[in-house]
Amino acid sequence: MAFKIIIPARYASGRLPGKPLLDIAGKPMIQHVYERAKESLASEVIIATDDQRIKRVAHNFGAEVCMTRSDHPSGTDRLAEVVSLKGFSDNDIIVNVQGDEPCLPASLINQVADDLQRYTDADIATLFCQIRQEKQVFDPNVVKVVMDKHGYALYFSRAPMPWMRDHFDHQSTLPPELPHYRHIGLYGYRARFLKHYTELDSCVIEQEESLEQLRALYHGKKIHLTAATVDPGHGVDTQQDLNDVRELLAKQ
Repeated sequence: MAFKIIIPARYASGRLPGKPLLDIAGKPMIQHVYERAKESLASEVIIATDDQRIKRVAHNFGAEVCMTRSDHPSGTDRLAEVVSLKGFSDNDIIVNVQGDEPCLPASLINQVADDLQRYTDADIATLFCQIRQEKQVFDPNVVKVVMDKHGYALYFSRAPMPWMRDHFDHQSTLPPELPHYRHIGLYGYRARFLKHYTELDSCVIEQEESLEQLRALYHGKKIHLTAATVDPGHGVDTQQDLNDVRELLAKQ
């Protein structure tokens, strides 16, 4: 199984400025992410950034860096530029590892690449896990997904879905007969899709939900999901997330 990893990393962050360079257990966050990526079966790992500070730090710990434009509206657009700059072939599999996932198990990276390789009609492969706590269904930071019987995405949303009309107004537990699923934001793409992605017009649902995968669905692209085989670990979106991850990795 041959694939490449691209880690998009922006310095700007509304909630945590300079997030890729924040210290966690004596290393910048982006280094933890890079090390998790290197533990996978990927043949190449590239950090994609538009910031010289991130480039300098990444070079210091031995990473390959590709400098990209600063005006990309999404991480996927940044990946598309790297694919173009590197001249990857159409059938190359690219896994997008987010730069704020310092605890991501390498096995999940391999799982996404393998799934895309097996489902040849899918444009994108990604992961899900079952939601066990009702509060997560109502948390807009937890992206929900509904799939068809073959595992292809029907829709992603920050809103509760599927909405249980006769349950959520008077119950506080999730009934097992209608499971809810959380999307895990780890993506695999074929290079030819990334080359085409930037030509796809943005759409209202993508903009309002702030979920770039909805652009692909809107334009009829197929996204296949499989259940994550292990816990995806703790991402860093907020200061509390950062505190939790610092405590966790300090113990390790």
